Amino acid sequence: MARKFISSGSPWEKIAGYSRAVVDGRWVFVSGTMGFDLKKGKLVRGVKAQTEAALDIIFRALRSAGSKPEDVVRVRVYVPRRSDVRAVSEIVKRRLGSARAANTTVCSPLAVAGARVEIEVTAVRNPC
Repeated sequence: MARKFISSGSPWEKIAGYSRAVVDGRWVFVSGTMGFDLKKGKLVRGVKAQTEAALDIIFRALRSAGSKPEDVVRVRVYVPRRSDVRAVSEIVKRRLGSARAANTTVCSPLAVAGARVEIEVTAVRNPC
């Protein structure tokens, strides 16, 4: 099976030459995703809104890949401010909790000014 490349239309995909998601066989790899409003061309305001928006973009990529949130097996969350970890974690739990995915959260600066969270996931298509 050939790889399938999925784009969200993010400006960074074009700048850095990557895909929002790559489907390779049963696996779906979704790139680090920020809470960016493509229609307005800017990050949404606030860590909670950015987390929700990032997950919305991720869920669209998963659907395009033939997968769904319940199929996520790995989540990586990057948060610059340690004080935001709890708020981000509560949203990730609410939106992805049923997947019971492996999860790593890292406090680290992000590449885009104003970004308060970046999330990447790995999912399986058509799980057993």
